[in-house]
Amino acid sequence: MEAAAQKTLTISLFMTLISISILPLLTFSFNPDEPTNRQILVLLDDLSLRSSHSIYFSSLQSRGFNLDFKLALDPTISVKRYGQYLYDGLILFSPSTDRFGGSLDLEGVLDFVDSGHDLILAADSNASDLIRNIATECGVDFDEDTSAVVIDHTGYAVSETEGDHSLIAADDFIKSDVILGSKTIEAPVLFKGIGHSLNPENSLVLKVLSASSSAYSTNPASKLSSPPSLTGTGISLVSVVQARNNARIMISGSLDMFSNRLFRSGVEKSGSLKKHGKSGNQQFATEISKWVFHERGHLKAGNLKHNKVGETGEPAIYRINDDLEFSVEIFEWSGASWVPYVADDVQVQFYMMSPYVLKTLSTNQKGLYYTSFKVPDVYGVFQFKVEYQRLGYTTLSLSKQSPVRPFKHNEYERFITTAFPYYGASFSTMIGFFIFSIVYLYNK
Repeated sequence: MEAAAQKTLTISLFMTLISISILPLLTFSFNPDEPTNRQILVLLDDLSLRSSHSIYFSSLQSRGFNLDFKLALDPTISVKRYGQYLYDGLILFSPSTDRFGGSLDLEGVLDFVDSGHDLILAADSNASDLIRNIATECGVDFDEDTSAVVIDHTGYAVSETEGDHSLIAADDFIKSDVILGSKTIEAPVLFKGIGHSLNPENSLVLKVLSASSSAYSTNPASKLSSPPSLTGTGISLVSVVQARNNARIMISGSLDMFSNRLFRSGVEKSGSLKKHGKSGNQQFATEISKWVFHERGHLKAGNLKHNKVGETGEPAIYRINDDLEFSVEIFEWSGASWVPYVADDVQVQFYMMSPYVLKTLSTNQKGLYYTSFKVPDVYGVFQFKVEYQRLGYTTLSLSKQSPVRPFKHNEYERFITTAFPYYGASFSTMIGFFIFSIVYLYNK
């Protein structure tokens, strides 16, 4: 009995040691400073999407992403374990699902994004209330008519089906190299799905692909009896959001836009004399996924330093009117390594309640930004603040506190130039009083 008990104790201790050794791997599997080898959860309505959209998924895998495919109703779905997230990104290619399996729900998806993780959501004309609610929480409102699709009688893609103008050839892209890459997308993007509008109160959401001025959203199977709610360039086909915590979201009204069929399809836009042998879908979807998953436009800053001119050490306190130097390093993730970030609009604030000093930083083109300035003639607790916001780039927010003291009593000049009139007044008063006293005492 004692031998059996000892054996059981040994086994339990062994299992405990194994669990302790594995837990750090679960907890620190992803370093947010280097977005590589990331785990992506892909939820599908049907596993057949894995083959019908294989080109898109293969593109992600070839760039080092590990994709975990599951049905949206899979009861084993879990994005968090022991308080830590198991995935760094979430792709929802399940527009018709009205609930997720396992422990994932609407709040779970929003918490996932609030924790700084990325999301790609694709909908279509069968979009469920769950998918619509997720989009609404992200600042995007799909057409309230659940049967509506985007139709364009001017900018449609020429096809063999006469009168079917719901397959749009869209080419109104956002003008941003950091979001869509520096290489121009020559061919239009084939889009078949539902449109959405942006919440005007949400300043973080951007249109990436817009409909043309002749487009509108309606149910093609019913007669149009009233003006459609979404018309013209107000219709967004694909939008992105960069949250304040730098989490990135892409919302598309078309799941077919990512399919192999439209990736390989040729495109000819109505009214255009140019026919493209291949649509711009693959290039568009690939480039925007690079932005969403932080392969582009991802910044980091560090090594913030400040010191008096002529010194190297960081002082515990500054004195008013001191000359100081400030520097910070900023790098950008290139998809494989950190490279120096070069810009001419990075600024530093010397801040107390409001910025007393605002300086644009110079750069050595190697990631170092620097400047020098004089401490203002105001004492108190100041902060060096760098807050950098630029379209498509992650937001930088750094600060370091440093107090400023006034002159000590023995640090002032003996005679202040600006006080000479007062000195003159004092001495002239004394001399005058002395002369008056002599005259008054000795004059009969």
